[in-house]
Amino acid sequence: MFGRAFSDILSGHRVFTRRFVKTFPSLSSGFEIETEISVHALALRMPVGEIVTPYAERGEGSVSKLRTYHDGWCILMTMLSMFRQERPALFFSLVGGVFALVAIILAVPLALTYYQTGLVPRLPTAIACVGLTLMAMLSIASGLILDTVTHGRREVRRLAYLSFEGPKAGKARRE
Repeated sequence: MFGRAFSDILSGHRVFTRRFVKTFPSLSSGFEIETEISVHALALRMPVGEIVTPYAERGEGSVSKLRTYHDGWCILMTMLSMFRQERPALFFSLVGGVFALVAIILAVPLALTYYQTGLVPRLPTAIACVGLTLMAMLSIASGLILDTVTHGRREVRRLAYLSFEGPKAGKARRE
């Protein structure tokens, strides 16, 4: 969804540079934060590395705090929300495509009936097709506008990230 894949964004330890910490706007609590961290790093094209760690069985007597369905739903909603925020042209084009597809499915029988009889017997369906087509066009246009805004916002965040010293620059200055 965001241009690069991680093998597992929901487990393991994380190490952050000062640059990352100073530019990361933590907006969520709970398990959604791993998703936000990963998307923030990908959106700003930050260097990211993964180290495979072995999984072990949970110790006897310990209890998991994970609520599978609830936490999974929260993470999915966070991912969709961030997808809408970070890739609005694609998101709203998909929404517009669904509206257009439904309009076409509803319009085909109307067009066939009109071609055969010269009449439009289901006027409410015809009005619904026009409304769905307008919603599809508005959705796509909104996505294009929001994509321009997102691009500018991403550039500002990237500049804020680059304004902080990198780890190598800080080490060289101290020596």
